[in-house]
Amino acid sequence: MISRVKLDPELVDQLKRVLDAVEQLLPKPIPRLDWNEVHAANWHRRAASGYFDPVPEIESMQLDDLLGIDEQKRVVEQNTRQFLAGYPANNVLLWGTRGTGKSSLVRALLHAYAGQGLRVIQVDKDDLVHLPEMVAMIKREPYRFILFSDDVSFETGESSYKMLKSALDGSVYAPPDNVLIYVTSNRRHLLPEYESDNRGAMLVNNEIHHGEAVEEKISLSGRFGLWVGFHPFTQDQFLEVARQWVERLAGARGLQQPWDDEARLAAIRWCRQKGDNSGRIALQFANQWVGSMLLTQASPLNNN
Repeated sequence: MISRVKLDPELVDQLKRVLDAVEQLLPKPIPRLDWNEVHAANWHRRAASGYFDPVPEIESMQLDDLLGIDEQKRVVEQNTRQFLAGYPANNVLLWGTRGTGKSSLVRALLHAYAGQGLRVIQVDKDDLVHLPEMVAMIKREPYRFILFSDDVSFETGESSYKMLKSALDGSVYAPPDNVLIYVTSNRRHLLPEYESDNRGAMLVNNEIHHGEAVEEKISLSGRFGLWVGFHPFTQDQFLEVARQWVERLAGARGLQQPWDDEARLAAIRWCRQKGDNSGRIALQFANQWVGSMLLTQASPLNNN
């Protein structure tokens, strides 16, 4: 015979309030992403598991908007098309000068090929240790995923460094056929390099096998099938890209002959003031120059 214990109603109310309070503190369940609707996501980690946070709006960057890097575009786009077609393709390291379009190129590829099944998941460098967990969540999806890590650099021995090295090499852990890794970095080898690296074994902290130490530094970047370099523009290249941007932005607004000697000299002053002549700086100049022209044209004082 089972006896029933009668609980104090006040105690029951207190327990309900405690449970309600605890429920508010618990993380909300994360719904499974519908990759048919979601084209890009960020990886986030919480407590014991991680999740994909959908990116609601993707920057409308077109491949044709990336000026002055035609060869880099051709190489990376061809590799991506091979990947989408189910053919052999490579993981990609996009390295070089800041502001030259490395990360913009990945976003432009997504904009161009999302309709063909391309999806992009952005992963912070420190979260690369969770690559196996991410891949387990997408490996059976009928889409092609680029795991994209932007502006990456490591110190030797970091856990993320070791995981990425293993994933690229495939010796212990290798992503499935529907996943590639694209990484951008200002460093060609993803690791800091020092003058002492080029000295000799006896000058580097008594390092006996100096060549092996150097090999370790380049071993990660060497595991990327494609290295794509983005180099500083010359002044002439900068001016050509600035001209194209000015004419494109002005043409969209109906402005005539926006590029002349005055614009050219202003562009030179702009890049010297910035201390940079990259494509990003050229676009910033074009925004300022064309915007200023439009404002002057629209000003009531200009019509008097």
